[in-house]
Amino acid sequence: MTLLKELCTMDVACCGKTTTVAEAARLMRQHHIGDLVVADDSDGTREPVGILTDRDIVTKVVAQQRDPATTVVAEIMTAPLVVAAESEDTETAIERMRSHGVRRLPVVDDAGTIVGILTLDDFHRFQAERAAALVAVVTQERTREVRGRR
Repeated sequence: MTLLKELCTMDVACCGKTTTVAEAARLMRQHHIGDLVVADDSDGTREPVGILTDRDIVTKVVAQQRDPATTVVAEIMTAPLVVAAESEDTETAIERMRSHGVRRLPVVDDAGTIVGILTLDDFHRFQAERAAALVAVVTQERTREVRGRR
């Protein structure tokens, strides 16, 4: 069983609710990502309260001709947020993503503080690594069999 804390991306880019959309877009570009977790840091913790994606910016700001310099993230972010606990297993997370129709899950610790983010890309990478390990088993078995015939 694989836990989310072993699979998620730990370096999470965040912004606040009052961040402008223009600044959020700059952060996405700087970090080479397509989403930001919106966090409430008012009490010294980074509690996730929403998520902002590049698609949100396109459909809710650009397409509606809103000014990204004056529109704040809170106006367009997706909330309430679907999150997962770092101690959950991957099957639970996949089911949550499927049932809520989301491609990203912020991962939180027991205190509700953001510790990572889990994306479909993380699952694809995980599955590819598992498939590669199975291929290595087959290859090694074949090599051993060939050597044994000599």
